[in-house]
Amino acid sequence: MYINRFFDNLDSELAENKVLVIFGPRQVGKTTLIKNYLSKSTLNYFTGTGDDIQLRDLFASDDLRRIKEFAKEYQLIVIDEAQRIRNIGWGLKLLVDHVEGIKVIVTGSSSFELAGQVGEPLTGRKLTVTLFPISHLELSNHYSAFELSQKLPDFLVYGTYPSVITTDDISQKIRSLNEITNSYLLKDIFEFDKIRSSSVIINLLRLLAHQVGNEVSLSELAQIVSVDYKTVGRYLDLFEKSFIIYKLSAFSRNMRNEISSKCKYYFYDNGIRNTLISNFNTPSMRNDMGALWENLMVMERVKRNAYRSIYPNLYFWRTYDQKEIDLIEERDGGLFGFEFKWKKKQPKVPKQWVSSYKEASYEVMSPDNYLDFILSEQNPPYRPPK
Repeated sequence: MYINRFFDNLDSELAENKVLVIFGPRQVGKTTLIKNYLSKSTLNYFTGTGDDIQLRDLFASDDLRRIKEFAKEYQLIVIDEAQRIRNIGWGLKLLVDHVEGIKVIVTGSSSFELAGQVGEPLTGRKLTVTLFPISHLELSNHYSAFELSQKLPDFLVYGTYPSVITTDDISQKIRSLNEITNSYLLKDIFEFDKIRSSSVIINLLRLLAHQVGNEVSLSELAQIVSVDYKTVGRYLDLFEKSFIIYKLSAFSRNMRNEISSKCKYYFYDNGIRNTLISNFNTPSMRNDMGALWENLMVMERVKRNAYRSIYPNLYFWRTYDQKEIDLIEERDGGLFGFEFKWKKKQPKVPKQWVSSYKEASYEVMSPDNYLDFILSEQNPPYRPPK
């Protein structure tokens, strides 16, 4: 079963003498996306991988003559896992600057490697997109709203990686998630040249998995895993750039009672989070459904915004007396607050939110009304809180 991806038609993203950079975690479907596109393309193309020694040598050489000779027969160059090629950014700059009409696609699963290599050399010469685990937006092309809601328990527990979502066999889902987590996502982290202790990495990720939806203190994490504060911060940055976790900062306009210094961390995929804590129990047997629901809603909103080319600033809001709103979107000159509740209980809007930000809206997202929140093409107009 092939799930149509949002960027299936890469023609709309490609431009002559530009590099299309496709980021995303391992096993999320970047290679499949490209193969599907190339199977329908009429362009004369070359496709290779960063593991190819000859390709590594070519692009690391900075030899313009060799690069032009290589590319002269092609209209499109595709390089998978391009972060494995040293100085790939400068090689690509030579390619797009000196081969008239060439189009280029490169992919990378480790943005801390590839982004650093292509950033400066390809300034003004690239377009970047991120491919996430399969989104509800993409699934809505295959399933009705009723079918999506029926599958919601599976999405909450097992996530939406392609190999997971395309099988109904529970044991196969779990096997795939363990393989993705241990053989791909964590392997990329462990292979990074400054990582020394795998046990610290695992323990830190498990701590984050148990703290989804809560503010995270770097000093507390450092104390628990017995490393210094700066090391924890560096590891968290690597987790973000490896597409394992997503950081949400606190919203504050310097009101005295607002938390402003802490962050929350969500996992790009619920299944990866549950794999780290070895918990695949069904929703009726869990005590963390609030956290799973919040994680799913935040990340599906992130995916929806990215795919719809909507670019709000995202935060959470909380006061020292425990008043909170799970997600704040700052966009179009307004503030939009969203609270995520798995159960049907409808909390009232915090009075301090209303009094401090009179222009802000507030909505509660539950399993009864969530689909429009993560599927809609446009943002709804401002709705004053009740």
